[in-house]
Amino acid sequence: MKLIIAMIQPHKLPDVKKALYDAGVYKMTVTNALGCGQQKGYTETYRGVVHEVNLLKKVRLEIAVSKDFVQPTVEAIMRGARTGKIGDGKIFVLGLSECIRIRTGEKGNEAIG
Repeated sequence: MKLIIAMIQPHKLPDVKKALYDAGVYKMTVTNALGCGQQKGYTETYRGVVHEVNLLKKVRLEIAVSKDFVQPTVEAIMRGARTGKIGDGKIFVLGLSECIRIRTGEKGNEAIG
């Protein structure tokens, strides 16, 4: 079992969701986040005052999958999120030692679904 965490651009979320659905991945957790990387932010002027914005809006996806779904999930995220520009995001694949479904007490791959 693996936990896949992806940081993507907010406007690419519908494309990533569609690519994941096409790959047979329907379960995910989506969180709004702020972060910075190579983009380094930007400056804007509001009422004559210059503001430096270096924390940019991102979307964090968390998806727990069995080992058979790791590669299709990663490829679907890349297919949906890629623009070819700096700031497309990152994907992290972590080991998941255990998963338990609270409602039934199922463990492991059966709990992931």
